[in-house]
Amino acid sequence: MFWAALLDFFCIPFIVFISFMIILSAVNKSVGVRRAYVKLLLKIFEFGRLSIESAAKERQKLVGDAIFNNSQDRKLDEINLTFRKKTGRTIPTTNGNTLISRDSVLLPTSNEPAASDIESSPKDEEMRFNLEKCLDYIKAGVESIIEDEVTSRFEAEELKSWNLLTRTNRHYEFISWKITLIWMTGFAVRYFILMPLRVFVCFIGVYVAVVANSLVAMIPFEFLRHPCADLSFKITFRIMTRSLSAVITFHNTEYKPKGSGFCVANHTSPLDVAILSTDCTFSLIGQRHGGFLGLLQRALARASPHIWFERGEARDRHAVAERLKQHVSNPNNPPILIFPEGTCINNTSVMQFKKGSFEVGGVIYPVAIKYDPRFGDAFWNSSKYSMMQYLYMMMTSWAIVCDVWYLPPMYRQEGESAIDFANRVKSVIAKQGGLVDLVWDGQLKRMKPKKEWRELQQVEFAKRLKGD
Repeated sequence: MFWAALLDFFCIPFIVFISFMIILSAVNKSVGVRRAYVKLLLKIFEFGRLSIESAAKERQKLVGDAIFNNSQDRKLDEINLTFRKKTGRTIPTTNGNTLISRDSVLLPTSNEPAASDIESSPKDEEMRFNLEKCLDYIKAGVESIIEDEVTSRFEAEELKSWNLLTRTNRHYEFISWKITLIWMTGFAVRYFILMPLRVFVCFIGVYVAVVANSLVAMIPFEFLRHPCADLSFKITFRIMTRSLSAVITFHNTEYKPKGSGFCVANHTSPLDVAILSTDCTFSLIGQRHGGFLGLLQRALARASPHIWFERGEARDRHAVAERLKQHVSNPNNPPILIFPEGTCINNTSVMQFKKGSFEVGGVIYPVAIKYDPRFGDAFWNSSKYSMMQYLYMMMTSWAIVCDVWYLPPMYRQEGESAIDFANRVKSVIAKQGGLVDLVWDGQLKRMKPKKEWRELQQVEFAKRLKGD
């Protein structure tokens, strides 16, 4: 009797809480708990930042005396370095140890003529070229070595301050007992309370998707089936985003996609689909999958006109373009949601848009998505983490907080190529989302640059050497 009463004491409030949350998700309402939770996290992060800065100042104070005692040695090293640059030799020390042992014959001495004093022959003069013609390439090469503009877009975004997650190589959680206590409490909350609850709600979302779309598919009347399919689509993704404690802020809702066409957005995460689908109904396009994604695809396809390709069909550009044209030609179909980058970028930039969806025709609805990385890194590095690993990281993050901007619809202008149109849409999305607009192809993280790109660079480099 005791255990039954105890079980009822915990189960009944839990069932009531879950039911209340699902009902709020279905009607897209909130009582403000998630936003209050996010504000509380911001205050905790700020306290952590101040504690880390205070600990850093104390550390600097402790090592200050040691730095002062070694200052004379540093000055001697600086004198040695200056002397070595001018003469190519090092200042001998009492014990014979030096920083670098350099043979003086490798560098010109004062007795040797400078290279500029040597008279060149007419033949050498004809072959000479000015090095400054290619200094831009040298500068770009050095910059790429220091920080590759492409590779850095496929790594986790760096945070200005620690967010109390252990996904860092610095052990901030042990700098003081207060931070350690907060971190341990947060760990327990995330892994033993939030994670089981989120997994449970996510499975409920999948179950609702299967059951609701199956029921909608059995409705014989088309005029009734369309609004029911729209409602089941939104409810499915609203429940799934609630399982991640998602806080989504939509801007410029007057530009929300309406009617057939293409909704084009930057791509950071598989969650982009769920984020956008909480507010608008889309037709999804992609390759057929198995497992969890395959189950969700089959459930959605029962009630809505989604476009799924087999692996061989997805490689046929003409077949894909024909399916897209057929879909947008029907004004009753919802807009197609497309991510033209073709891969996930780390929430800092927008990379090259593929031209396929921009040459089909029809209206383009641009959308910019920007995640707040302080609460959890939404970027999916598919080359490093599997889908299940990524979902595990999302379930154990603090929350998913993002902003979504709907932008005015755009049309292809007369005489404008599909590539120029794609770049124009990309520029608008990057500007609104505060992202860096890059020309590079996101597929460079998986393959080498195209031959055409290398040949263009070689031709430009040859022109510079010739002095053109």
